[in-house]
Amino acid sequence: MKENKLHYLTIKEHLQELRSRLLYCAIFFIITFLICYYFSTDLYDFLLAPLAALEKDNPDFELIYTDLTEAFFVYLKVAFLTSITLAIPFFLMQLYMYIAPGLYKHEKKVILPYIIISPILFVMGIAVVYYFIFPLAWDFFISFEYKSQGLHDNKLSINFMPSVSEYLTLVIQMMTAFGLAFQLPILLTLLTKFNFIDHNTLIRKRRIAIVLIFLIAAILTPPDILSQIGLAIPMIILYEVSIFACKKTKK
Repeated sequence: MKENKLHYLTIKEHLQELRSRLLYCAIFFIITFLICYYFSTDLYDFLLAPLAALEKDNPDFELIYTDLTEAFFVYLKVAFLTSITLAIPFFLMQLYMYIAPGLYKHEKKVILPYIIISPILFVMGIAVVYYFIFPLAWDFFISFEYKSQGLHDNKLSINFMPSVSEYLTLVIQMMTAFGLAFQLPILLTLLTKFNFIDHNTLIRKRRIAIVLIFLIAAILTPPDILSQIGLAIPMIILYEVSIFACKKTKK
């Protein structure tokens, strides 16, 4: 009877700890979301900056929305996604603090670096797409804009008037794709730790991996060669880095 009671109390404390960690995460997310929503206009302007820089000489450039609630939900979505991104390190740390008491010392040494490195790699992926890929991709897409000089020339006018929601969707799609792609070293080193692969396998399968990387880049990015190459090249570099990391991990 005493063993059953002791076991019940241990589970109860375990669930109470889980509830506390979830409560901390919820409070942190709500506070972060409110702050991000307050600055949602500035955040959207930041996302719009690569496109606005290309259209700075166009006085007629503007974004449109065709639904009455579209602009409101765009700012809401910007605040939500930004708060999620900022809160992920806190969520991961709470997860680690929850499971840490049940881990051995060497297991803690294995998990903690991944919790620290994963958000850093995700932010690096976002930085690459924002500062290097967006200017190239937007310039490519805008090049299809054509403004007729006059109706007497019998030319159709193609004017670029992006929708706020469509632009945000495209930006989020590419940022997410690059952020997840930069998790490749994490995935491969974890597979090495669990003895599913090793660095020799990665070396032998390098050609297949490169083909798969370009295929993944084609799926995750818009249908333009600049975005696809822009995602594929960093992934190939990360693959080579992963070979070195997996070799160290195996040792």
